[in-house]
Amino acid sequence: MCKFIPKSFHWVDSIYMQKIVILSGAGISAESGLKTFRDQNGLWNNYRIEEVASPEAWSKNPQLVLDFYNQRRKQLFEVKPNAAHYSLAKLEEKYDVVVITQNVDDLHERAGSKNVLHLHGELKKVRSTIDENLVYELDGWELKLGDKCAKGSQLRPHIVWFGEAVPNIMKATKLAEMADVFMVIGTSLMVYPAAALINYVPDDSLKYMIDPNASDNMHLKNMTVYRNKAVEGVTHIVDQLLQN
Repeated sequence: MCKFIPKSFHWVDSIYMQKIVILSGAGISAESGLKTFRDQNGLWNNYRIEEVASPEAWSKNPQLVLDFYNQRRKQLFEVKPNAAHYSLAKLEEKYDVVVITQNVDDLHERAGSKNVLHLHGELKKVRSTIDENLVYELDGWELKLGDKCAKGSQLRPHIVWFGEAVPNIMKATKLAEMADVFMVIGTSLMVYPAAALINYVPDDSLKYMIDPNASDNMHLKNMTVYRNKAVEGVTHIVDQLLQN
């Protein structure tokens, strides 16, 4: 059973609050026990990730692709948001906060974040293969061959696959340009185009990067790097921001 989701999104902005823009990656979800996209050296059941997450993979073996995402979706129902997710949601008490996430899980939303922009799609949603505007909330964790949209076409995961455009990247770029504070969490900025967002943040804005594998080449103005895992780094920074 699927529930149709109209293609609309309303942003809540306030001229009275500083805007905090957060870019989150796999590291924050990993601390909830969610396996990262490239666990086991980029393999899944002896298949390369590109072989289960690309338009070519879908055309060649849709059942294999569905199995991959069904297993990931099932795991998502078994995990919960962690302290980093909850801390970021708490920032909304004082700031205008937007989360831009590379993650396809819903842990930010479940922790209470109200404005979340998904760059790479959403695991709990599916969409039509002939009309990308027909997006549905999946009831449960399993999508099957034969599950069809209102127009009669097979449903596919609502995921941006390798080789596909990232529809929300321009919206994310505009948000980065508006940031008074920009936080990068759980990503070492190696995946493009998301990695380029930090280059659009104003020079005089505060910037924080929280990732154990953060590069030594981060020489942006007003950048503070924390080589910590998400929970430790985020809770520390959020406490500081809420005390200001």
